[in-house]
Amino acid sequence: MTITPTELALYAGALAILFLTPGPVWVGLIARALSGGFSAAWPLAAGVVIGDVMWCLFAVLGMAWVVDQYPGTLTALKWVACATFLFMGYLILKSADKDLSKADSRLTRPGIWAGFVAGLAVILGNPKAILFYMGMLPGFFDLGAFTRADILAVAAISAIVPLVGNLAMAAMIDRVRRLLTSPKSVRRMNTTAGYLMICVGLIIPFT
Repeated sequence: MTITPTELALYAGALAILFLTPGPVWVGLIARALSGGFSAAWPLAAGVVIGDVMWCLFAVLGMAWVVDQYPGTLTALKWVACATFLFMGYLILKSADKDLSKADSRLTRPGIWAGFVAGLAVILGNPKAILFYMGMLPGFFDLGAFTRADILAVAAISAIVPLVGNLAMAAMIDRVRRLLTSPKSVRRMNTTAGYLMICVGLIIPFT
């Protein structure tokens, strides 16, 4: 293995920072945890792991050239993310009085497979993940000198760090959701979430 423990630690720290930055994965995880508790959220976290490893492998195997050759791809994805947040914020505000646990949507659809697919879709279409893995990961390591052991180590870190964070968040939300059962609390939570999503959607084009 050519990479050092220090390099892996720095990469793990960068992944932790990436996790702490709110994005589509947080939205999906919170929605499922509030609607069905930890049992509904962990399949989404599992789907996210697969997507993280896929993006990692794409970058390691030389797919970063796509972004270099077609910079307009990132601009298009940024506008898609902007529209997505605006639309999701509008939908939440429209149904601010509705309990997320009773919502009928693809994101909160019950079932392990539904949660897994939702997690995979969210991470594969997440501009933040694309920017990190396809644009920043090559800056951490000399990918041209990578061995199979290096690839396995980086892929493992790419899976473990987000998974631990997502599962911890799901467990925390599962405990807190019991406090959000009153109609007044639900309305306040949904209204706040809706406005926050709209704000994020308006900020994305300028970042």
